[in-house]
Amino acid sequence: MTDASSLAALGLEVWLNTYIRHGVNTFFADYALAHFTAARFEEIMARADQTILVSQNAVGIDGFIQIASGAPAPVPECSDLEIAKLYVQPRHQGSGAGGRLLDAGLRHCVSTGRPNVWLAVNAENQRAMEFYLRKGFAKAGETRFQIDRQSYPNHVLRYDLALVAA
Repeated sequence: MTDASSLAALGLEVWLNTYIRHGVNTFFADYALAHFTAARFEEIMARADQTILVSQNAVGIDGFIQIASGAPAPVPECSDLEIAKLYVQPRHQGSGAGGRLLDAGLRHCVSTGRPNVWLAVNAENQRAMEFYLRKGFAKAGETRFQIDRQSYPNHVLRYDLALVAA
């Protein structure tokens, strides 16, 4: 797939920019380099239970949303439909690209027939929390993001797909 390397590079850029604020250590570098690879994105794009939609400008991809079906939620009253990632290059954040990707992703979610979609967001990522709450998501509970033996608090947010305009 031709987009796999672009998605991997963008994913790596956004993940490091969002979560690594005080310098890169081996623990996080190893995690990021193992998870944001072209081969991994090729595997994701080949799976029937995964959907990736991209935002593209004249030069290339500046954002993507990944939706996973069959992803059990860590809290009750959520379907098995998850927004696994919504990543926009830092220099394009605030341009509307994230909102357009989310809108397209929610329209895709409606087509699955599920009543809602969920996502997890780092509890310290206030900017993302505010974005999702502005877009109509509601807090559904808490979970933890695990990297090896370390875990980080995350909020679980749910969106009622009946709210999506036809």
